Amino acid sequence: MTTALIVIDVQEEYFSGALPIQFPPRDESLQRIGEAMDGASEAGVPIVVVRHVGGAGEGSFQKDSATFQLRSEVADRPRDLLIDKHLPGSFTGTGLQEWLEEREIDHVTIVGYMTNVCCDTTARQALHLGMGTSLLHDAVGVPTMPGIDGNPIDAETLHGAALAPLALIGVEVVPTAEWVASLR
Repeated sequence: MTTALIVIDVQEEYFSGALPIQFPPRDESLQRIGEAMDGASEAGVPIVVVRHVGGAGEGSFQKDSATFQLRSEVADRPRDLLIDKHLPGSFTGTGLQEWLEEREIDHVTIVGYMTNVCCDTTARQALHLGMGTSLLHDAVGVPTMPGIDGNPIDAETLHGAALAPLALIGVEVVPTAEWVASLR
């Protein structure tokens, strides 16, 4: 098994923008993302950073806005590839699949934001492509969001509800420290 670390949408939008991460607490999840990136770098695991680009008039993730920018904790660390995406899945409309195939990478490990949208979609896409998939549950996160009835779903409940079906379908859901230790 050859893995790559996929770092999804660690952008300012989730810190000072309209979608502040609330669970796990954003400073803690950001620290775990950094630990995963450092562990991957030390072990020679390729790192792909993915950045969301909002559509014209969407409001969030507008290119060249302050909230579009990658957090320095990610931007200042080594990476092998930077991908811009326009939809939740990191494989959709990007060259990610081809890049991974060229390097004979058959497993991805996912960190970033949001657990229930872009991380979830990317994990499912990887499984559908026949890849092994891991998600570091303390290095992803969500904000509180409105339910379909308009009432808020607290972030911790939403996080758990997103992780449970991923584990059920075969995504390995593990803590960052365990994953980093497995690289040694």
